[in-house]
Amino acid sequence: MDPHAPFPPTGLRLPFGRVWPDDAPMSIDPAAAPARAVCVYCASSQTAHPEYRQAAFRLGEALAARGVTVIYGGGAKGSMGALADGALSKAGRVIGILPRFMADLEWGHPGLTELRLVEDMRTRKHQMLTGAHAAVALPGGCGTFEELLEAITLKRLGLFLGPIVLVNTRGYFQPLLEMLSRAVEERFMDSRHPLMWQVVAQPEEVADALERAPVWTAQSRTFAAV
Repeated sequence: MDPHAPFPPTGLRLPFGRVWPDDAPMSIDPAAAPARAVCVYCASSQTAHPEYRQAAFRLGEALAARGVTVIYGGGAKGSMGALADGALSKAGRVIGILPRFMADLEWGHPGLTELRLVEDMRTRKHQMLTGAHAAVALPGGCGTFEELLEAITLKRLGLFLGPIVLVNTRGYFQPLLEMLSRAVEERFMDSRHPLMWQVVAQPEEVADALERAPVWTAQSRTFAAV
């Protein structure tokens, strides 16, 4: 698939096997989104275990090899920089979205396909997700948790319909997955809500997980409240 091909019109099959229903909210701008684009949440830490940065680099390689555009936070350090470097090493397209104050601090990656400067963190987060057909979370800190849980919340409400995949490097997300399971058990979430996300152990498994993800439509609003 040509990564720069036009976005399919309403009602047709989308990248990663999604079907966009006619009454679904448009979280993706058809005029602006690449044909296949994934928002990746990850960390800038340079002191975390090297395996996390290695996994990020491999994810970038794997997505680029499948013609998938990477949209991420625009940083040059830690897993952020490794993700971008991996995709760029395979001639992939990488779009970074960076708050201006971070650009002033020279935190941005200098070699991206495109670096978009925005006014604040909130706008950054919004543009990362609304420009993508799917979200992938690599291990990270509180910022990564916030981004991931917001994506899950928007999907629960039928405002984001794409796949969400967690890359469980070193078993990092296991406590979070247990907490989400507890939320279902205690009836703060519906028993169908775990279908909103998939979990893989290796970054090379992400692309296939995106393709296999269950179809999610705006009808999910009927069981958003439990």
